[in-house]
Amino acid sequence: MAAELKRERSDHLDLRLAMHVSWFMAVVGAVALALGMVAVPIAGANCPGACIDYPYLETVDRFPRDYLWIYVAIVLVISYLLFMVSLRLVAASRANAVGQVTVALAVMAATVLVVTYFTQSTVVPASLAAGETEGIALLTMYNPHGLFIALEEIGYLLMSLSFLFAAWMVTGADGMVRAIRWVFAAGFVVPAIGLIFYSAAYGLDRQDRFEVVALSADWLVLIVNGILVALVLRNRLRTKSSPSIRPTPG
Repeated sequence: MAAELKRERSDHLDLRLAMHVSWFMAVVGAVALALGMVAVPIAGANCPGACIDYPYLETVDRFPRDYLWIYVAIVLVISYLLFMVSLRLVAASRANAVGQVTVALAVMAATVLVVTYFTQSTVVPASLAAGETEGIALLTMYNPHGLFIALEEIGYLLMSLSFLFAAWMVTGADGMVRAIRWVFAAGFVVPAIGLIFYSAAYGLDRQDRFEVVALSADWLVLIVNGILVALVLRNRLRTKSSPSIRPTPG
């Protein structure tokens, strides 16, 4: 009896943690998306005019306004990782292979993106301010063929792949849960189509076109499913009925 009560209390804490993480991720995602939409690109395929060209050394005066979204994006990526871990706790058993793959992909995506964003917001502006410009062109986010864009692409591809497994991990007949699965699935399909399309259309010169699609699609998934998952878990906590998100069989 005591063991059962202890397990129920633990499950209740898991649900509350997952719900709060989901709300937090949705809010941070909305802020990051708003900052990203306000920022006007000054280089790359989406630059509207008066663009900065290689080697992008005159970008030092763009700090910190062009970097605000990066700081929020770091928080968003970390909250995404916590979201995936907490979602696995309430949606799948510890022995579930799908849940393990989902979290593993989330760890890989978060590691790549956090390192990329932290390096960009610290190393690049500090080096430019100090006049240490050797190799900066390859590192700066203004270079549409640089490491920053490439690392973002692989990071958000890994995130979209984690969405595919998350859609498989989350089960249930409730309409809102089905919506969660469809949003996760779309978060994989849209970047995959974007990668194929831009690679076929532009080859090596796709610049930052695909990066914008992948980032936007993944952030929208985090915002929408952050809200939907939080609502589902809130209902579970209120009603204390049978789970709306159940373990995947097997």
